[in-house]
Order: sequence, then C-alpha cells, then structure tokens
Amino acid sequence: MHPNLSVIRKRRDFLAANRGLRVARPGFVLLARPNDGQGKRYGITVTKKIGNAVVRNRMKRRFRELLWAALPDAGLPDHDHILIGREGGIEREFAVLRDELAAALTHAAAGKGDRPRGPRQRRSRRA
Repeated sequence: MHPNLSVIRKRRDFLAANRGLRVARPGFVLLARPNDGQGKRYGITVTKKIGNAVVRNRMKRRFRELLWAALPDAGLPDHDHILIGREGGIEREFAVLRDELAAALTHAAAGKGDRPRGPRQRRSRRA
C-alpha cells in the first residue's frame, strides 16, 4: 500500500462521495469528491448482486491493486475515490480494468463526469 493513501471506512463518507462526480465504465463506477484536505482516500463497494462472497472478495482484491497502482500518480489530490463493482467487472482482464481506471481518473480530473442521475422513483406498495 502506498503511504499517501488512506482507506474510507465510514458509511457517511461513502454517502458523501455519492453526491460527487460519477464516471461509469463497464467494470466499475468511479465516484470522486473533494474531502476538505484529508489527502487521497479510497473505498471499494461490491454488492451481493455481483456474486457470492468469493467473487466479491476477488473483485475487491483486484480493485485494491488497481487503486494502489493508479491513485498515487493519477488520483485527484484531496479527494475521495470510490470504486463500485459492476456485474461484468470480475470477468474483465486486469489490463483492461487498469486502462479503464486511468481513463476514468482522467475524466474525473477534467471535471467530466457522467450526467447526474435524477431522483429515484419510489414505487407504491400496491404495484
């Protein structure tokens, strides 16, 4: 692990990052948000929709290696970086994921995120 990186562990930090810049790629979604001078931090989320515990842990290990390699040089200073695993992320080649992360960090540094999502529609219980 790089000495200038720290891990995001608190739920409120993950929720705050969700209000930041969003860059979606086929294997993951990158969230980036300024963190008021706390340095470069990262977090990883992989939901149970992706697979069982073995698959989720493998994906988290791959994401951790990607972030350790990319964030010291290409990460945004004083930002939180969150990687959210997507369905196709576990089957993708590691080199392809590395290239996608580099492109996503470049987009985030330029301030070019995906268009903001609208508020989620709540379904009625009767439907």
